[in-house]
Amino acid sequence: MGLSLIIKEVEIPEGVQVEVSSPAIIKVKGRLGELVSNLSHTGARIELDGRKIVIKYLGKGKRAKSMIGTVTSSIKNMFTGVTEGYTYKLKIVSTHFPINIKVQGDTVIIENFIGERYTRKAKIVGADTKVKVQGEDIIVSGIDKQAVGQTAANIEAATRVRRKDLRKFLDGIYLFEKKVGID
Repeated sequence: MGLSLIIKEVEIPEGVQVEVSSPAIIKVKGRLGELVSNLSHTGARIELDGRKIVIKYLGKGKRAKSMIGTVTSSIKNMFTGVTEGYTYKLKIVSTHFPINIKVQGDTVIIENFIGERYTRKAKIVGADTKVKVQGEDIIVSGIDKQAVGQTAANIEAATRVRRKDLRKFLDGIYLFEKKVGID
């Protein structure tokens, strides 16, 4: 059983410009901004054919199908990002001590978490990712789904409670909503 060429096509939505260079570097422009993604590590070849993107992968079995699916969903996420954007909402939960949150540059600073004297920090990933604190909510928004998701994960991980009874200490910052669109 030999290798076969798997081909998948993705329609380019209205209002989106796409440029493909070298084997798998794709640049997507929309009304909200521009994203560049290097998908050459996947081994797929990406070509532009009018208003379609053609993805070609030489392989066999489940691995080839999963790789085509990964590349396809990455490209579709880029289309959604430049046309609508992504918003993740996190909730600040503090029962024992009030948590203070500030955004300075590309860092979220968390103070007075469980009464600790030192500050905890979470990195904001991506230049286009915006973080706003509104009362008990932290709103992370941007056009790059991976950057927005990683920023939310960094904030959540910075307030992970260790060596305490989790049934009593529910303090922390938790993700409660993911949606398409920027608020």
